[in-house]
Amino acid sequence: MSSPNHPDGDWSTRHSVLTMARRTAALVNALAEAQPGPGHVVEVLRAYGERGPLDLTSRDVTRMRDAAEQLREVFAAEHANEAAVALNRLLRTHTGPLRLTSHGGDTPWHPHLDHDDNAPWDEWFLASSCLALTVLVWDRQLPPGRICASPVCRNVFITQGPGPERRYCSRRCATRERVAAHRRARSAESPG
Repeated sequence: MSSPNHPDGDWSTRHSVLTMARRTAALVNALAEAQPGPGHVVEVLRAYGERGPLDLTSRDVTRMRDAAEQLREVFAAEHANEAAVALNRLLRTHTGPLRLTSHGGDTPWHPHLDHDDNAPWDEWFLASSCLALTVLVWDRQLPPGRICASPVCRNVFITQGPGPERRYCSRRCATRERVAAHRRARSAESPG
């Protein structure tokens, strides 16, 4: 719910746990690219509701890439226990105490695990991601996401949503793998 003195009527939707978890997956994927520049990372942040000045440097992106690699372990977890172990390690070594902030009255109150409102980008990314992924494990008692099952894709994704459990990050990967399996089956049936 948006605070009456904040014009961001969609603030709670933009900053829901699920949106923050999806932002985590999108950033992990963007940061895994060969040469992600600050502009590309800012585009992802903006797509997930970040507003205001986003002054990222190449050094910030490099440090965020390190954080993304650490978060990938959570997405690789097959079971809730493995995800919890990975998250507990990250929470223990990379976050501060849970606190509420309104960024000096500029936003509605919300939780943070970074050390302060001016924390470096990598600390903020790792802490906010851990918070969202932890809540998903807590809520669902399942890993919060996974790595795409396609052998040619390394993307991570959040598994929460309607329908059967997903194995692929996108319809594109699922279709590509279904077509490849169909072709393999047809070639196995054909006399050689």
